[in-house]
Formats: sequence, structure tokens, C-alpha cells
Amino acid sequence: MDTATRTAVDLGFAPVPERPCKRLTREEVAQYNREGFVQPFAVFPPDEIAAIRAYFDTLMAALGPAGAYGINCYQARMAGIWDIATDPRILDLVEDITGPDIICWASAILSKAPNDPKRVPWHQDASFWQLSPARTVTVWLAIDDADAENSAMRFLPRTHDKGIIKTSATDESAVFHKGIADAERFGAPFVNALKAGQASLHADMLVHGSEPNTSDRRRCGLTLRYCPADVRITDPEWARGVEAILCRGTDSHGHWTHHPRPDNDDITATSSPHVVGNN
Repeated sequence: MDTATRTAVDLGFAPVPERPCKRLTREEVAQYNREGFVQPFAVFPPDEIAAIRAYFDTLMAALGPAGAYGINCYQARMAGIWDIATDPRILDLVEDITGPDIICWASAILSKAPNDPKRVPWHQDASFWQLSPARTVTVWLAIDDADAENSAMRFLPRTHDKGIIKTSATDESAVFHKGIADAERFGAPFVNALKAGQASLHADMLVHGSEPNTSDRRRCGLTLRYCPADVRITDPEWARGVEAILCRGTDSHGHWTHHPRPDNDDITATSSPHVVGNN
């Protein structure tokens, strides 16, 4: 994103207003506003997350090496991913942050193999995206248990309202070519430890990343990106790679092209329209 574009994009954090909630408590909303994240939330019981894990394993295996690390933005192309993205148990959490009109515009299955040496450098998601205003909340759903040992995502609390933080080039150990240097100045990281079937919510400008997976356990998660319907895409070229779902409510603004539930569940019969982020 060039400087001229950045000046036209609102990346400021807007606190969630006080209103009746479906699932979050007043204290949890206050934590999201203050810290930039809130967790953990039980979403899928063991039998359901086991079925989701088996489904994702099948998708990744079907793509071979191309699917070993990530499967990006198939939410409008694969029926199974669509069904997870529109599950009311997830949407009830999201609605308490975004309000009643909910767009899912991206997703990613992210799998870190045992002893994966790559790290995800500290970064702010929304600084890479062409969206304004910055109102996306990311749901990170644990497919496997995630903890410090197997490279759970880490947050830097209270960095979500700092605006764009300067980045610099990274080395070969990182999956991004740039990241936020000297991030320790923002304080100690919070390890987003989750049991399989639990989820976290974090704001789109919160600084986060993950270390290499030095364990003998895989760490797989699903990210789902949701925003209110008044958010717009600022770059028409970037918009071509976004396939949105109107998950709940209405879209009176008309900023998005919405896609119906797909009939397809054969990942080899389609492809990803876009690649958005790693965690």
C-alpha cells in the first residue's frame, strides 16, 4: 500500500459501543476495547472439532504441498468452510463486536507442522489490507490445541490503537518480508493459548505474530475475517480477489458483492481467489 493510499484509509480503532450483547459480557467487551483481543470462547465440542479437523486434513492433503501450510479464502468456494463461517455460535461472538450486519470477507486454514522453523514476524493485519475504516475482527479458531510450545499466536496487548507502526525488512526465518522491529518496547506478549474448538477475537490493528514451532505437535487454526457492512474496499483491483458472504443482517450500503453458499466441497475443482495473511 503506498503512502497516498494510506492517507485515504481510516486505520483508527473505534471502541465497541455499549449495547446489549448476545454472548460477550460487559467486561469482555471492555477488555477487547482496552487490550485489542479477548479469549477463550468455547465454540465447538470435541466431536465437532474432530470432524472439522478431519475435513481440513482432507482439504490439505488434496492440495498436496500447496496446501501443507495454508488454504486461503475459500469461504465462498467450499461448502464446509462456508458452514463454519456462518455458524451462529461464531456469529454471536462477532456480532457483539461488529454489530448486527456481518460480512465475512476472508478466511485461512493455517497449519504449522512439527519443527517448522519459520516465524511470523510482528505485524498489523489491516496495514496490508485495502479496507476502510479498520473495523475487521478476526476469529482464530483452534483446530489443534495451541500453546507456547507449538507456536500459538502471540498478541502485543494495547497496540491496536497506535495507528500504523513502522516496519523493517526481515530475514529468511520469517514468512513475511517485513515486520515490526523492537516490538518489545510495547511490553510482554500474550500467548493466545487455546484448546481445540476454542476461539479468540482480535482487532485488525493489533500487533501479533508467532514463533517457530519447535515441538513435535502440529498447530492448525482457522482464521475468519468479519467486518460490519459499512466497511468498504478502497482498491478496485484488490476487490477482485475478495469473495464476501453476508453472514447475518443486511447490507444497505452496497459496498460488497455477496456470494451464495457453494454446492462444491471438492477443493481440486476450484481455486483460491486471493491470499490474505499468515498468523
